[in-house]
Amino acid sequence: MSAARLRGVKVVVLTTSYPRSPGDAAGRFVADAVEHLRGRGVEVDVVAPGRFRDFGLAYGAGVVGNLRERPARGLLLPPMLGSFALAARRAARDADLVHAHWLPAGAVALATGKRYVVQLWGTDVRLAQRARPLARMILRRARLTICASHALADEARSLGAQDVRVIPSGVDLPDVVPRETLPPHLFFAGRLSREKGIVELLEAARGFPLIVAGDGPLRDRVPDALGFVPHDELFDLYGRAAVVVCPSHREGFGVVCAEAMAHGRPVVASAVGGLLDLVVDGETGILVPPGDVAALREALERLMADPELRARMGASARERARQFSWTSATEATVAAYEDATR
Repeated sequence: MSAARLRGVKVVVLTTSYPRSPGDAAGRFVADAVEHLRGRGVEVDVVAPGRFRDFGLAYGAGVVGNLRERPARGLLLPPMLGSFALAARRAARDADLVHAHWLPAGAVALATGKRYVVQLWGTDVRLAQRARPLARMILRRARLTICASHALADEARSLGAQDVRVIPSGVDLPDVVPRETLPPHLFFAGRLSREKGIVELLEAARGFPLIVAGDGPLRDRVPDALGFVPHDELFDLYGRAAVVVCPSHREGFGVVCAEAMAHGRPVVASAVGGLLDLVVDGETGILVPPGDVAALREALERLMADPELRARMGASARERARQFSWTSATEATVAAYEDATR
């Protein structure tokens, strides 16, 4: 599929999460997707916090997480969405298509009066269960709905989405896969919150060296956590790990899992959501029931005790990660844009 037919077509991307600096991990997967589209000659304008007032709701735990932690801040949501909609309408005046990341941005896209596509990532789908009529209206009026995994696609259809495309987020494959450092250790990257499974991991990993990169409401349980690290440093941490652990209770896609696989690392992951699309149980890693400490412990023990198994699974994981390259993701997105603008 060629981007030639999209030359001269302007796409406006709407997002509430986007990197604020070169090393910022927030919304990195959205920014990477935008840069790859621009590299294919697609004109893309991004409306993100900074071009509208987010009233402190956008970053940290994200809009949904921030409101969950401090419900009183819900009073700030209407003015934030109003500012977002105003900036979006201005940017979309001469646009051919609006691409809204997350369902709430879909409501903003609807307000522009332009053709739009909605991309769902997971947290927005859970939010939609509380506002099904609004979610149904947004998704049914979209030209198409993009989902990062088959599990999300099924949920989108249950909410009324008509044309649903599964387009996983892309990953970069390093040219060289580094060797794990000795002694071997486990690695976890993500938000330190219950839904990410950090509580179960801390119990299951007792006695094993564990490096944790991330921050969040449970930071006091992981005093040695590195906090959120720049993306380049995160890649180095993948490369040094023996096993990467993704014990989430739910996961729309699983960027950490995909990136770890690209770095040739076996992954122990919960058998939920997008992680089911990524990990082939027993081949590229091990899947365990979410929240099951005993099963998680057993998987960790099996891999940490067998360097050859780690090497074999890591090599298979890297080969599978090629299916989720940025080239593939960008081509699929270009094809979706072509269909949406016909």
